Amino acid sequence: MRNHRQQSGFTLVELMIVMAIIGILITMAVPSFVAAVRHAREAVLREDLQTMRMAIDSYTMDKQKAPQTLEELMQDGYLKSIPEDPMTHSKESWVTGTSDAMYSLDQTESGIDNVHSGSEETGSDGQSYSAW
Repeated sequence: MRNHRQQSGFTLVELMIVMAIIGILITMAVPSFVAAVRHAREAVLREDLQTMRMAIDSYTMDKQKAPQTLEELMQDGYLKSIPEDPMTHSKESWVTGTSDAMYSLDQTESGIDNVHSGSEETGSDGQSYSAW
């Protein structure tokens, strides 16, 4: 007498259907994930720019002169460290803006008065990151 056991498992068609469903779900999820990562990087950029601009203003008011470099802000304790630009992944890509304008009557020396990202990519608001 032969023992006829029924084999359990999945057929090739069932596996193909499951793989197709997984593929569709991944196709729908990836754009949302990419958008969320981009939004997070933009939020970090905004926060870093605000922090560095506040440090520049504080330095200028305290020392009665504008900083000449971002490293000067770090050396004098206005920044713990120079942040990495989240768009270029580099600490050296920050673009500083200088001006000859004096922001207080006691200010003796001009220097850096603004900072921007070194990235030329366009943000979700339609502006270049270097214009933020």
